[in-house]
Amino acid sequence: MREPANRFAQPHALSATRRAETLTGWLLVLPALLGFVAFHGVPAVRAVGISFTDWNLLRAPHFVGLDNYAAMLEDGRFWNGMKLSLYYVLLNIPLQVALGLGLAVAMHRLTTSLFVRSVVLLPYLLSNVLVAMVWLWMLDPVMGLVNHLLQYVGLGGQPFFGGVDQALATVAGVNVWRHMGLVAMLFLAGLQNIPSYLYEAATLEGATEWQMFRRVTLPLLRPVMVFVLVTSVTGSFQIFDTVAVTTNGGPMDSTRVIVHYIVQNAFSFYKMGYASAMAMALAAVMLLYTVVQMRVMRADQSDLA
Repeated sequence: MREPANRFAQPHALSATRRAETLTGWLLVLPALLGFVAFHGVPAVRAVGISFTDWNLLRAPHFVGLDNYAAMLEDGRFWNGMKLSLYYVLLNIPLQVALGLGLAVAMHRLTTSLFVRSVVLLPYLLSNVLVAMVWLWMLDPVMGLVNHLLQYVGLGGQPFFGGVDQALATVAGVNVWRHMGLVAMLFLAGLQNIPSYLYEAATLEGATEWQMFRRVTLPLLRPVMVFVLVTSVTGSFQIFDTVAVTTNGGPMDSTRVIVHYIVQNAFSFYKMGYASAMAMALAAVMLLYTVVQMRVMRADQSDLA
């Protein structure tokens, strides 16, 4: 008995459908891919080549081999910039993640209002430069609103951006305020994917709220936590605009983080080769951190599986 012809036609039809879907997907991704290659991929490859040259933008690059990297290892300001960037990350990330997670849990438990979520996310939607300028005015030692409030309640005024011991912490505080809404939204998306029956089962077992948070919520948020930590830490190491607007690396180099020092060498001292070498070193550190972080937290595994 002969098999129906349509049974043999189905794989071909399915294959054609998949090819059409694949082609559609590539066409949708193509504009973003071309933009990434043009504005990120090509400049990154070009920067690798420039890092082996001596180039001041006014004459042709001169190949110097590893001289820029050797000079970088002996540059105290480079190491100070890396140290300040690390301090900034340690000031910024724990508070940003903790506040973002707390906001996410509160919104998940208490409200589904789109307005509340919009207000929480609003600071992130503002320009970094605009946010920096507003906080620079609010924290001004003489005219700033915050110092007027501190003096009104009997506390002395603070230098904030103008204090050697406070400037970096103030920059970190401004960026925590700006980014914690985005972190909260990411965690909220992760919380909404956790099945409710797990909490119901934990309640029947007599688990407290803290035990459910520690034994159910946090383990199941691990993939989101990895994403937040990797993107937040790499983004924090690249902090520049807030520093450039508020302190410009001062006072007394107390906020001259590594990216600010790289930009200063490139566009103030016209040492494009040396700046590119430092940028390559920073990229290598970030790549190493990303690989270690994803391995340690098992980013490719899900506890929901």
